[in-house]
Amino acid sequence: MINIRDFDAFCFDLDGTIYVGNQLLPGVKETIGLLRQHQKSILFITNAPTQTREGCQKLLTSLGVAAQLEEVLTASFLSAAYFLENCADARIFIVGERALLQEFSNYSLHVTANPLEATHVLVGLDRDFSYQKLNRAMRAVRNGAKLIVTNPDPSCPVSEGYIADTFAIAKAIEVAAGHPIDLVIGKPSSYYARKVSKQLNIANERCLIIGDRLETDILMGKANQFRTCLVLTGASSKADINKIKIKPDYVIENLTELFTK
Repeated sequence: MINIRDFDAFCFDLDGTIYVGNQLLPGVKETIGLLRQHQKSILFITNAPTQTREGCQKLLTSLGVAAQLEEVLTASFLSAAYFLENCADARIFIVGERALLQEFSNYSLHVTANPLEATHVLVGLDRDFSYQKLNRAMRAVRNGAKLIVTNPDPSCPVSEGYIADTFAIAKAIEVAAGHPIDLVIGKPSSYYARKVSKQLNIANERCLIIGDRLETDILMGKANQFRTCLVLTGASSKADINKIKIKPDYVIENLTELFTK
């Protein structure tokens, strides 16, 4: 399918591309092993805000895919990086799970539980989201806090099918607060793309992004001069390409088809 010599770096989404739940997808070990043999740069780039970088690294290792911490970028990690770089004095009300809070605890950032003190509301996937949390986040935004979202995924593939993801929660807060979302950190944002480029230090056109979602992985690639490959093991189907009008450079059933023999 692809000549391995055409690229110096390969960026893989995780959920729906490398694994679903705790199940490794076909061709992953062989593909990563081949890239290691050819000394290619690798990044694992996920929008999932429910795992720290360390958590993703441990999961990959447990599935037999060795990865360095520096090879993992997550929406939760980049959300903390964004605040540190752009508004380090912010008072942040977080709707999310432990991983998101853990990433923020690594930096001198002010996380508040008081919605009326918050300058920003950061929304990630929260599988314990409740009416009370909705109201507290709404109060913060109505009081002037900016509404920031870790990732724009409405749903996420799991072994049983799909679960609601971050954007479903963020939209509920947006509607309740009567205020539009101010910023999305995760793919396909230009911020995420810049972080990928900085981490790799390789020309974008020499990098291939492989992912299962047209609206995030593939769109980010196309908007930032990366080459793109849609893998049909997760969110998007072949029919979605014409429906959504986002066309990847390559389409494969799974990672066993990534490279030409």
